[in-house]
Amino acid sequence: MTMTTKIIIWMIAGLILGSFINAFAHDIAFIQDYLVNGLFHVVGTIFINLLKMLVVPLVTFSLICGVCGIGDIQKLGRVGIKAFLLFLLTTTLAITLAITIAVTINPGKDFNMAQSASAQTEFVAPEAPPLSQVLIDLIPSNPVAAYAEGNMLQIIFFTILFAICLLMIGERGRSIIEGAEKLNDVMMQVVNVVMSIAPYGVFALMAKTFALQGLELILPMIGYFGVVVLVLAIHASGTLMLLLKLLGRINPLKFMKKMRTAQVFAFSTSSSNATIPVTLRTIEKRMGVDNSTASFIVPFGATINMDGTAIMQGVATVFIANVYGIELGLIGYLTVIGMAVLASIGTAGVPGVGLIMLAMVFNQVGLPVEGIALIMGVDRLLDMMRTAVNVTGDGVVTMIVARGEENISMDVFNDPDAGTLEPVNLPHKTG
Repeated sequence: MTMTTKIIIWMIAGLILGSFINAFAHDIAFIQDYLVNGLFHVVGTIFINLLKMLVVPLVTFSLICGVCGIGDIQKLGRVGIKAFLLFLLTTTLAITLAITIAVTINPGKDFNMAQSASAQTEFVAPEAPPLSQVLIDLIPSNPVAAYAEGNMLQIIFFTILFAICLLMIGERGRSIIEGAEKLNDVMMQVVNVVMSIAPYGVFALMAKTFALQGLELILPMIGYFGVVVLVLAIHASGTLMLLLKLLGRINPLKFMKKMRTAQVFAFSTSSSNATIPVTLRTIEKRMGVDNSTASFIVPFGATINMDGTAIMQGVATVFIANVYGIELGLIGYLTVIGMAVLASIGTAGVPGVGLIMLAMVFNQVGLPVEGIALIMGVDRLLDMMRTAVNVTGDGVVTMIVARGEENISMDVFNDPDAGTLEPVNLPHKTG
């Protein structure tokens, strides 16, 4: 049995057990205290922390290897611009698709306010930072603080600058580059070790989430929830795969099969950043993309790629407009599309970015911001799906750019067994 299959089996088991606990044992103190908030919480949090522990060192060493592997600053700029424009394109397509389908289906037309418990929740819109501050915050005043806080955009900026300067000093930097390559190999092995316990971590995360959330939360919001899930599925399996085929000349079915592990991790962790180690490993070892391209685009995409969030915004805008009986019209919807794309750039890397972006969009088109409270009840479950779509988008853009730059081994991509996880054997003394 492959590691991916094991993870999927344990994920489904966690989902079933969590839903069962929510339905039949939500008021049993022993199960809630010692199982849900005890064992599941501890194991799940440890697993998330293990993944987060890998992100900063892996991105740092991988980026140094990638930039020094490219060796050409002009090519680095070309790769960055291509990736940025493709991320903007996928975000624009995502929110346009979301609004088109939501307007057609019209969720929220017959919504009963009293039916939703979450309608009673008070929502305070988080403050969005001005664009000027976001641009200023790209440059770390203290690189050590950026590393300590895990600020990905600042880490990417500093590491690329450091790697470029390593190239500029020539032969004297060679030993540092070779050291970074060795450290990158060590970090990839650490990823393998962490992934060997992944099935149990994923099980704990899923069991806790569904034990606390349950499926009955979805019932009052079934229209909104169903449309978001539908658009996410169409975007991931339709729009993105069409771009992959047309722009990257790559087989979508093979891509989706190899991307499955990263998607499962993204779904269970609800964090693109925490999934970076798995996404990087999948793109490089399973897909055959050169480290020089993958090491730059994957962390960049995990920070600024907002396809899933854009879809949620599009559907939420139509849903809340219907609930409050507000007619937005064509100009209103075009404003939402433009705002969502601009906000995805302007709020990249800011905590709670989804709600900040949604509040900004609602303010711009005149929708009541307190309406966000209605959708918060089911947002945790949708966040899991959104993250899986975001990670898929990261992979698609990386593949398209790598194909254009001829930085991909199609032999590795076409080999179904390339980069599959082997059981981790710890070294031991004999005799």
